[in-house]
Amino acid sequence: MAIANRTETIAPSKENAASKIARHATVLSGQLQQLRTRMYPPKSEKMLRQFLTNEVSKLTSIPDSTLKLMSSEGRGPVPSRLENNHRVYTLAQINELRELFAKQKPTEALRFLPRRRPGEHLQVMAIANFKGGSAKTTTCVHLAHYLALHGYRVLALDLDPQASLSAMFGAQPEIDVGANETIYAALRYEAAERRSIREIIRKTYFDGIDLIPGNLEVMEYEHETPRVLAQKSGSGVIFFERLKLALAEVESDYDIVILDTPPSLGFLTLSAIYAATSMIITVHPAMLDVASMSQFLLMMGDLISVLNESGAQLDHDFIRYLVTRHDPNDAPQSQVVAMLRHLFGTDVLLPTAIESTAVEAAGLAKRSLYELEMGQIGRDTHKRAREAVDAVNEAIVQLINASWGRG
Repeated sequence: MAIANRTETIAPSKENAASKIARHATVLSGQLQQLRTRMYPPKSEKMLRQFLTNEVSKLTSIPDSTLKLMSSEGRGPVPSRLENNHRVYTLAQINELRELFAKQKPTEALRFLPRRRPGEHLQVMAIANFKGGSAKTTTCVHLAHYLALHGYRVLALDLDPQASLSAMFGAQPEIDVGANETIYAALRYEAAERRSIREIIRKTYFDGIDLIPGNLEVMEYEHETPRVLAQKSGSGVIFFERLKLALAEVESDYDIVILDTPPSLGFLTLSAIYAATSMIITVHPAMLDVASMSQFLLMMGDLISVLNESGAQLDHDFIRYLVTRHDPNDAPQSQVVAMLRHLFGTDVLLPTAIESTAVEAAGLAKRSLYELEMGQIGRDTHKRAREAVDAVNEAIVQLINASWGRG
């Protein structure tokens, strides 16, 4: 890693705190931009890897032999060839295969293309906890990628001013996200400056996932809302309804919306809770984190009561706790997990997101496990981590399908 110019890092004498913090922010931002430029050179974009035929078969339930026959006969999307002559497909081509088979076999359409059907509501899922380090963003990214790989249409919405979710999708918050390009643009109270949510949604390199990025601008909503409430104004729309109404504009375009909430219980988090049809609360199995979650739940309960008194009707399909960064061999962690399961029963998801060097290595490269190719990390390490993440995401998908009445 290149080190920033030494003259930039020497503080001038008697520098006050404000100028020091501003200078450090500038230096760090420049360093991050250098690293980003090395990872993703100018005019290049983050790209998703291609998938081998056996991977495509697992994702789509289309037999490997059928895929090879189609390729030989020139039917369906044309795969590329690797140097070893193995066929590989892009995710867009995989989705093309899904649509092709869903049309050819209408009685089995859901098996190939699981998108929601008429009468099935948009699933808006908030990933929440105000304790930092509970793996909210990691959970969001892996869930979004898993859903898209299995044929769902996903909108990922970054409500966190730190914008880690945006960075994972290749959007550097202080460089690639300009003024009025976050969810704040659709929520702001000044009608003249407000934008339609459609205008701020971005396509991503990951076919099936769109993104509304975040940056520090989203904090403006936290600053403006108290002033509007004090003035008893706000265009006739109560603050906590604004996000739900914005999402309603694009309801027909998606199956699932994933909300990466801020690590606080502010107006944005309240808006997310109100807009959500389901909630996943991430928790690291350590007593300090559980104590923090206890305070989070107490505060959230009080605030939901206030929302109810204001006429808000909260009706979530499900609320579940997800144990994250879990080391099954750690005895104190095992005791905490056992306590949570004793207290909350089946409200704690049975699969846990295990702590793994594979997840950490992928995160350093701003990738999920689903983006890594075999050989980039140890095979066994990757396999164990991938199986754990798959199990978590499969459990969440089962809850979504149950909410749609699919059993």
